Amino acid sequence: MQLHLTDWTRSVVDVLTHPPGGQQLHALAAWLRRLSIADHFVLFIYEGSYRPLALFDTFTAEQRCIFIDEYQTGPYLLDPFYLACHPEQSEGVYSMRQLAPDQFYNSEYFLTYYHHLGLCEEVGFFITLRPDTHGVLSLMRRRGRTRFFDDEIRQLESAVPVVSAAVRAAWEANSQAAARPADDHDHLVREAFANFGRGSLTEREREVVRLLLQGHSSQSIAQKLRISPATVKVHRKNLYEKLGIGSQSELLALFVQAIKGESSQRGELFSF
Repeated sequence: MQLHLTDWTRSVVDVLTHPPGGQQLHALAAWLRRLSIADHFVLFIYEGSYRPLALFDTFTAEQRCIFIDEYQTGPYLLDPFYLACHPEQSEGVYSMRQLAPDQFYNSEYFLTYYHHLGLCEEVGFFITLRPDTHGVLSLMRRRGRTRFFDDEIRQLESAVPVVSAAVRAAWEANSQAAARPADDHDHLVREAFANFGRGSLTEREREVVRLLLQGHSSQSIAQKLRISPATVKVHRKNLYEKLGIGSQSELLALFVQAIKGESSQRGELFSF
């Protein structure tokens, strides 16, 4: 989608004249749609030990239950965008295909969660707010559309300064309005993920489980753990036997049960 640079740049003024927060982010989304097709927008703030904070979205109430409410209860732990939010990650525009493990699109997480969302592709503006805090404004396309091509991503990269200013302003305005409650920390969820399989599996098998859930192939796991693919397959066979399962879908189901057990201590439901 081409847009005359002068007209597009001039329209930045329209975005920045809106007050920080929802109004400005809605104007930003409309501005970005002039550059690239996007069916949905969502802005998550990933801050330290807190669960993801959704500051803006363009979903219906029904979609919000899936895209945000369910996501916040645990699936974000397997999200390549969440996993990419670390101090070494440079600001910019990244596609899911760039950041996802080699077998992510065949993983049970993708098939269960993303298929349920009806998505075909996602790109994100990664904005560093503090060393431990990142904002990711995602642009999503539903199934039936093409993926985001390299030339589109390059065009979107020209918008990073404007997106960064709007995201930072929204985050600062939200921080000033109200402090995040203590029970918004995700310690229990992270502990459930870190402890998944403890008591049944060896430490190496638990490492393999975590990488399998994130969408890594046996080859990719072998490279990360510096072991042979054949050894990975042995670990996979053994952990399946110990957990009493026969497929990755059953592995994901056990993971969901573990997260659900922890989050229920906060009175939450996880209907993944």
